[in-house]
Amino acid sequence: MNRFFLTLLSLFLFFHSFTFSDALAQTEQPYVILVSFDGFRWDYANRGLTPHLDWMAQNGVSALSLEPSFPTKTFPNHLSIITGMYPENHGILLNHFTDPFRGKRYSLSNEMQVQDSRWYLGEPFWETAERQGVTCASYFWPGSEMNLEYRHPTYFEHYEHNRPYPDRVQGVLNWLQLPEKQRPHFITLYFDETDRKGHVYGPDSPETNRAIQLSDSLLGILIEGLKNIQMLEKTNIIVVSDHGMTEVAPEKIININALLPDIHFEYIGSGPIMMLRPDPQEVNAVYQILKEKENHYRVYLRKDMPNYFHYSHHPFLGDIILVPDLGWEILTAAAIERQQERNRPFLGDHGFDNHQMDMHGIFYAVGPAFKKGYRTGTLHNIDIYPLLCKIFNIFPRQNIDGDLERIGFVLKEAR
Repeated sequence: MNRFFLTLLSLFLFFHSFTFSDALAQTEQPYVILVSFDGFRWDYANRGLTPHLDWMAQNGVSALSLEPSFPTKTFPNHLSIITGMYPENHGILLNHFTDPFRGKRYSLSNEMQVQDSRWYLGEPFWETAERQGVTCASYFWPGSEMNLEYRHPTYFEHYEHNRPYPDRVQGVLNWLQLPEKQRPHFITLYFDETDRKGHVYGPDSPETNRAIQLSDSLLGILIEGLKNIQMLEKTNIIVVSDHGMTEVAPEKIININALLPDIHFEYIGSGPIMMLRPDPQEVNAVYQILKEKENHYRVYLRKDMPNYFHYSHHPFLGDIILVPDLGWEILTAAAIERQQERNRPFLGDHGFDNHQMDMHGIFYAVGPAFKKGYRTGTLHNIDIYPLLCKIFNIFPRQNIDGDLERIGFVLKEAR
């Protein structure tokens, strides 16, 4: 008798697990397009240049700002948005960093390393969603090109920096016109214009203002395209940015080699953050030297990094971490020399303390899942992953840092 009931129980559990993803796939799944405007500072939309973001605010949700994770760099924060984890937990610590154990270097410009799934410790939303029956696509997003089939979306484009922006929008619209059973329900879309112009000309330049206008016009093309294919009313559009931008100047540069003459060290990162790996027996001595000379920067031993940075637990972090004041940058003597040889120095940068408002980005959302005309305060980018899971009614990973309680109120109460 016991064996009979065990057999029935086993059959029940088998068919229940088998039909879960099928049932989800057959229900009316929402559509979500997650758009990233790289380097679009929180206050850029207050310049009277963004009618389409204004339309989203009037008809959906807008936040005062979107607080990024530290350090406020592009790849770490795109991964924080899509995994719900701080960089120390999802593993992408900077745009460029090294694994001291394998002797490998991660770099956003190295296609082989960018596609190597061993770097990515967090689970991107598309991986969570695909496992639970939601077809996903990515028209560029860090991590979307991973070389393990189950870790990238069903549809994705290999990053091409000079791919025309309208082609990217059209690619998304083409996916949404596939036969319904093949159509992705979650799509990412990425633009870099505001970041590029902000670096070269500074955040308050006419060139950056034109980049703001261009970005907003691309949003307009997407909205109009969705309307033309009768998808606008059923699609949720979320527009975010990975970080902000602040002014920098040649006279606000700290020479790390001048601070540590005749001392050998390996460095990771430069500008708004630098990490050092001196010889193991010299770590404390180097820290003391930097502490005594502390001016326009803060220096920490990795184990003493303030908890609010969430940047101390990963083994690839340096032994010493330097965090410059906003607008100040730490460079090597060689980097300073290269900068002086350029005809025009960069006038904007990011990567600084994520609690500085200049480093904050944007959050706008409109569509059937969101409240209408709802204005809220600062949101956290690690909370977007659980928000997406809630919209799709799927189970999030349990090891995330994000918290639905801090953002779930932007959804209509029916959800």
